[in-house]
Amino acid sequence: MTPHHKPERTTVLLIHGGLWEDSMDADRFWAAPGISGGLERKGLTVLAPNRLRRPSSWDAEVEHLAPDLPGPPVSVVAGSNGCSVAVRLALAFPDRIERLLLAWPATAGDPAVDSRTHIRLTGLGASDQIIRALLAGHTLRGVTDTELATLKMPISVIPSVPENPFHQRQTVDALRRLLPDSDELPGCPEPPHPDFRPHGDQLLDSVAKAISR
Repeated sequence: MTPHHKPERTTVLLIHGGLWEDSMDADRFWAAPGISGGLERKGLTVLAPNRLRRPSSWDAEVEHLAPDLPGPPVSVVAGSNGCSVAVRLALAFPDRIERLLLAWPATAGDPAVDSRTHIRLTGLGASDQIIRALLAGHTLRGVTDTELATLKMPISVIPSVPENPFHQRQTVDALRRLLPDSDELPGCPEPPHPDFRPHGDQLLDSVAKAISR
């Protein structure tokens, strides 16, 4: 009698937001709001490593997370500034990432936002060289639009609703133009914002559906 084999669980790699924020980690961004546990209850295998606390560059973040990529291709869900890490990871390992979900992408190139971020990073001890490296980019920090346009895997974008200075609607629109085959999932506030909670089930449903396509 041929034994029945359970189908392998799909693996999703969660990349949390934040930029040089010691209080931000995978637990606060994904676990506390119920996202990682909710995805596991939907039958997904969830990997949620912590990013570098104070990286000198986006490539340093890629080097830090690369060992967490499993052998088989994985779906990546990234939030806020984690979207920059996810895209750089996809550019470095295109055969290891089968789908990207860019949630609440952090807005790049806004003078007011960059000025506030520059002041904060300076206060934390970041050098001008490091700050320039972290803030540089086009639609997303750390990535040129030319690089973004080379991505071939399926991509979904989740806007921050309502938008705010750090997660502007124009960033989502620019990503959709650069990635014409991408789709947009229902928006919501980004975690760990307190207004996120009522939107948790909708986010889990839309992310699980996108990953299972």
